[in-house]
Amino acid sequence: MHFNNFDITAFLGNSWQKKPQLIKNPWAAWTNPLEPDELAGLACEEGVESRLITQPETTWKLEHGPLAEDRFDTLGDKNWTLLVQAVDQHVPTVAALIEPFRFIPNWRIDDVMVSFAADGGGVGPHFDQYDVFLIQGLGKRQWQVGGHCDETSALLPHDDLRLLADFEAVDTFVCEPGDILYIPPGVSHNGIAMGDDCMTYSIGFRAPSRSELIGDWCDDMLADMLDDDRYGDPDLAIQENPGEISTSAVDRLHAMITDKIGDRTAFSCWFGEYSSTPKYPEMDWQPEEKIEIKDLREQLQQGVSLRCNPASRFSFIRADAEKLLLFVDGQTMECTGDAIPFAETLCAQSLVTIDEQLTNFDSVMALLLDLHNRGSLAFEPRDL
Repeated sequence: MHFNNFDITAFLGNSWQKKPQLIKNPWAAWTNPLEPDELAGLACEEGVESRLITQPETTWKLEHGPLAEDRFDTLGDKNWTLLVQAVDQHVPTVAALIEPFRFIPNWRIDDVMVSFAADGGGVGPHFDQYDVFLIQGLGKRQWQVGGHCDETSALLPHDDLRLLADFEAVDTFVCEPGDILYIPPGVSHNGIAMGDDCMTYSIGFRAPSRSELIGDWCDDMLADMLDDDRYGDPDLAIQENPGEISTSAVDRLHAMITDKIGDRTAFSCWFGEYSSTPKYPEMDWQPEEKIEIKDLREQLQQGVSLRCNPASRFSFIRADAEKLLLFVDGQTMECTGDAIPFAETLCAQSLVTIDEQLTNFDSVMALLLDLHNRGSLAFEPRDL
């Protein structure tokens, strides 16, 4: 899928992280990538994060999956919503929805959550702390959009759902199949299904908080620090008052922290691994049988393409003019020479066809072998 009528430059300048925008069916040809029954099947599987939200007259109720198959027979035809997280990791046609949004850097992309709602169903008025594109797949949904919210905004009392206690819509949009509604971080919104078979695809983006970055970065540094790396003052002089913490002591102590935290090279390497860590790191995507480099080279020379695992995250940082750091699934791979442009291609495309000449470069083949045997890359079936 790709866009046929969407001015990306204008969107980034006028709307991104600034204001909501309704984008009327910009696709060259919109096709709903997933059937409702398939979504329900995913919600019944172990290892798939799913939620069922129902709206009785008095309160909202939340159930976590996996759901029993017969649970859907008891729901009726009004006021319920099924949400399944990271559907892109399980359904290639849903993963393809991300491709047109690659104008946002890879490390910012989180996943595609898919919801199915009966008439009147929704998740209630709320706000997210990240950007989201809401793509209408089937049916119609009315979106009420309110003002900005933050941690001080009043919430309804509920153990699991963060629903706004005071919500007032300032705009209303009706989304039909193929329409996209962009909502910036902190903007309140409320989606309500209009009729049956309402499916919405939510492409969410990660936005780490300052506290998360500091906390996780410091945790990583602490793991490698030595206990004998301690304060020292070999030039100590007699003080007029022994109770004073001198300016020179504060400077030394402060430098012990800031010199370490301020190491930009170390931070960039850490962040590459941190941001490329899979959403569900406990999932094992390794192939049942690992391939040998001879077989890998043979298949590539026959023109077989490689597809990036939708559950994997690829990004890179240029260390210098002659070295690139490739980050895949929380791991760092140093690339030099001919492996540099190839690593760049891996990060830019989900489907890669290898030039036969590249199969003669040991550095490229070693990289591909590692990524394939870890499950980050897989051969594309020839019949697709």
